[in-house]
Amino acid sequence: MTAPLPTDLALSQAVTQLMKGVVYRDTHEKAWRALLQVQAAARDYVRVLGLVVVIDESEGYAFLRSRPDLDEGENASIPRLIPRRALSFHVSLLLALLRKKLAEADARNSDTKLVLTRDQLIEMIRLFLPESTNDARLVDQIETNIVKVTELGFLRKFKDQNAYEVRRIVKAFVDGQWLAEFNERLAEYVAQLNGERA
Repeated sequence: MTAPLPTDLALSQAVTQLMKGVVYRDTHEKAWRALLQVQAAARDYVRVLGLVVVIDESEGYAFLRSRPDLDEGENASIPRLIPRRALSFHVSLLLALLRKKLAEADARNSDTKLVLTRDQLIEMIRLFLPESTNDARLVDQIETNIVKVTELGFLRKFKDQNAYEVRRIVKAFVDGQWLAEFNERLAEYVAQLNGERA
């Protein structure tokens, strides 16, 4: 066990790493330990910026999220530090499928890492796309979506391999409400596809 850091240093390490992105227990060990040491101070510090710290100790990640009350009353004048992002349908589809795969893996065993190959990701999403005469173009389109999801931090590509780890933070963003809203969009998409084929 390492000795606790001085509070100011721990707070600086934790908040600085959170501002850069998601803090993972396995990849940001110092910042993770610092954050756990100064949780309350970190929450107070980022609150004035219109943010909240979300920590999931069991899954091993932490991130910043805009305060939910920013759009209400006098708080509406506080500018958003973390912008909202609209995701394309195909990126949303990939996230929903990754969340489902993670749930299946959790139900099967206690291994905390889910690793999928590039080919598995392509086949997983190809089932939901309309048939195409240009297979290479379809694969390029799917790979573009995989890159986007990787940039968003939901996948981590292994160096020198065509494999990806599904990051457990996907559980924080793809929850039951998100999936219900996405299922409605998926039904509309399927209806639209069926109308085009008729």
